Parts: sequence; C-alpha cells; structure tokens
Amino acid sequence: AFGASPGNAARALPAAVDIQPACLGLYCGRTVLSVNGSVETYGDCGVCPRGQRTDDNKICRECLGSPDRYDWLYLGFMAMLPLVLHWFFIEWYSGKKSSSALLQHLTALLECSMAALVTLLLSDPMGSLHIRSCPVKKLSDWYTMLYNPSPDYITTVHCTHEAVYPLYTIVFIYYAFCLVLMMLLRPLLVKKIACGLGRSDRFKSIYAALYFFPILTVLQAVGGGLLYYAFPYIILVLSLVTLAVYMSASEVEFFKDLLVRKKRLVVLFSHWLLHAYGIISISKLDKLEQDLPLLALVPAPALFYLMTAKYTEPSRILSEGGNGH
Repeated sequence: AFGASPGNAARALPAAVDIQPACLGLYCGRTVLSVNGSVETYGDCGVCPRGQRTDDNKICRECLGSPDRYDWLYLGFMAMLPLVLHWFFIEWYSGKKSSSALLQHLTALLECSMAALVTLLLSDPMGSLHIRSCPVKKLSDWYTMLYNPSPDYITTVHCTHEAVYPLYTIVFIYYAFCLVLMMLLRPLLVKKIACGLGRSDRFKSIYAALYFFPILTVLQAVGGGLLYYAFPYIILVLSLVTLAVYMSASEVEFFKDLLVRKKRLVVLFSHWLLHAYGIISISKLDKLEQDLPLLALVPAPALFYLMTAKYTEPSRILSEGGNGH
C-alpha cells in the first residue's frame, strides 16, 4: 500500500468515496434541489424541511399521505383532554346553587370545537378539513432530537424535524387557539350569568385552565409519542376509575337513583362514550364482525357496580361484622 504510485492512489479515491454512507444519522437526509426529468439533484446532508421526512434512501420527501383512522383517534383524544378538564373544573367550582354550569359547559364545547375547526383549516392544505401527513413508523419518529449524529464525536449534525408531521405540532396549535378563545369568550359569559357564585369563585374555572394548559403542553412535548401508543388504554383505565369514584361519591346504589337525577345519567353516558372510544381505538375497527361486538361490553362495569353496591356498603359490612362477634 505504501509503494502504490500516485496514479493508482488517484484512481482509488472515487471508490473510497462511493462506499461511504450517503447520509449519517437516523433522520438526516438530503433535500431535493432540482428535478430534471428522472434525474434529481440533492443538497448536503442535514435536516429535512417542515412537511418532509427521509425515505429509505435518506432523501427528504414531502408528506403526501393523510392520517389513518388511528391517527385521527389520537388527535381526537388530545382534543378531548382540555374539554374534559374544562367540564370537570366548571362542575367543581360551579356550586350546587349555581344555574350557570350548563351554559359554561356549552361555551367550553364551543371553544374547543371552534379551535379544532380553525386548526384544521389552517393546516396544510389550508382551507380544507383534510390534512396531509407522514406515517408514524416507530416510537423514535416522535423524538428525532435524540438521534442527531456526531460523526467525529465532537461536532453534532442537527437533523431534528417533525418526522410525524403534523401530529406533533398540530396539538400545540390547537391548545393555543383553545386558550385564546377561552380568554375571549368565557370571562364575558361568566361575568354576566354566574350570579349564584361569589365574586372570587366565578372565575376559578378559568384560572384552572391557565394551569392545566401549560401542563398539557409539556405533556405533549415530552410524552407525545408515548401517548400516541398508550392513549386507548389510558382512556379505558381512567373511564373505569372515574366512574367508580363518581358513583361511590354520589352514593349511587340502584338503577332508580340514576333515573331520578338526570345529571347522574348524563355522567354515566359520558363515561360509556369514553369507554367505547377506548375500545374503538384499541381495535381500530379493522374487522367489523369481530370488533363491533366488543362495544357490548361498554355498560358492563357500571352494571356490575350497580348490582354489587348494596353488598359492599361499608355500614352493612360493619354491622354484620359486629353481629358476628
């Protein structure tokens, strides 16, 4: 090798360049600069522009697909989170004597619906309810910032981009519109109709939103990928736990208790809808003949609770235990 002539070394150089990888890093790619017929000209290896992600050949390609059913279910879950929290804190701070809770619930629903509509209309392609997206292939697609390569272990090539475009950033845009619309609509409504509340209590549901929106933003920023894969199971667990807590706190024991108070019936149906949403998200309804019968299990936890509540009442257990001694 040391005795090779300069001409042989010059001829060996192109071969050495050819065997080098086209682009280092899991998410680094080359941008297409120009297309001349079937010949493409590429730029340097680096970060892909927004709305693009790398293909198998490390070339940045535009996202031309559309979200599949599971992607829409994920976006629906992220859209429901602020709405459910709004309803919870409105109910928590409205008080028993206040008659404004229903209007505040409807206003929160209007705010989140308008925010979702505006977010979809402003997404690419603008003016349409359809959005173009890149497919989610694996968990690391959500955390491209963790896969920036360091070829010489000194210099880092920054290739962080939204490989799951737009599932990551569209949630932040939606939360921003929710917050803006809440600040525009809710204070005026609460000031006029919340007469049954004290001056310091009527705005507490709005103050609560100013706390949970930053929490939701951090949750999406840090755990967006984990939520994408786990949200169906989170819905199922939370719907079961909150339903059991609500029915025990409200001392619901028989079916007549639900029929007498319509509010409890509304809460029960809301939990059933969430439970059905979780089942649909897990099954994705790929095989309707197998997945649709699973929805028959939605009322099972509530029915089981109502049928067994009278046997697990603490006062009855204590009295029977005392008689036994």
